[in-house]
Amino acid sequence: MIRMMLRPRWMAALLLALGVAAAFALLGQWQLDRAIESGVVVERSTEQVKPLADVAQPDGGVTQIATGQMVNVAGTWVAGDEQLITTRFNGGIEGFWVVSHFQTNAASSIAVARGWAPDQNTAEAAIAALQTAPKNTVVTLTGRFLTGEAPELPDPQGDSMELTKVAPSALINLWADFTDGSVYSGYIVDAVAAAGLDVIDSPVPQVDQSLNWLNVFYAIEWVVFAGFAVFLWYRLVRDALEREQEEAALNAVALPNDAAALH
Repeated sequence: MIRMMLRPRWMAALLLALGVAAAFALLGQWQLDRAIESGVVVERSTEQVKPLADVAQPDGGVTQIATGQMVNVAGTWVAGDEQLITTRFNGGIEGFWVVSHFQTNAASSIAVARGWAPDQNTAEAAIAALQTAPKNTVVTLTGRFLTGEAPELPDPQGDSMELTKVAPSALINLWADFTDGSVYSGYIVDAVAAAGLDVIDSPVPQVDQSLNWLNVFYAIEWVVFAGFAVFLWYRLVRDALEREQEEAALNAVALPNDAAALH
């Protein structure tokens, strides 16, 4: 068997098998690194207030690292653009959010959740107060920046104008005199509630520390493939050796018979 393996043809085949196995092993290592990387906790300074412009840009998507970041931004409230968002929970209690239209000093629009109310009357009273507030007063807003929610179709049996999601794509259609200006696809939960409202619960975002088991499974698969490449070479060598041994045995039997026929 050893002599068969040392033949030039099979040595070349072994080098090829080892090359394939090495490639499979590298792929397995890459998949394993991906699995470990997904399970590593990335330290995020979400509670350190940053300028909104450093975290996200208008007219673009919201990155994962930006979601949950505490931000501040200067601008003015657009009075009259307050909306009521239903079925919002605060401390496990269902209620209402009041969401306003805020225009930054850079002339970009962003939705801001101003506070929570336990009932609709309280929320509507807060909206009425906000609509009478002085206009064009520059303020600095501080709050948690979150990804905008997907709009939801209203209940066919309910109010067709009811909003249950903070969806900037839907809110811009309700803002008065809004044209094609820049708008953020996320929104801010105000850290300070407006008069008559409660502060909205906005906990520190949880970091997913789970290991990506699918990548681990793929890594194991590549290792199996690497071992199979070497095993396939071994089986080819063994089959070739067995064929040679069978042929030698047949030749050994045929030679005496040929000699007897000659006599």
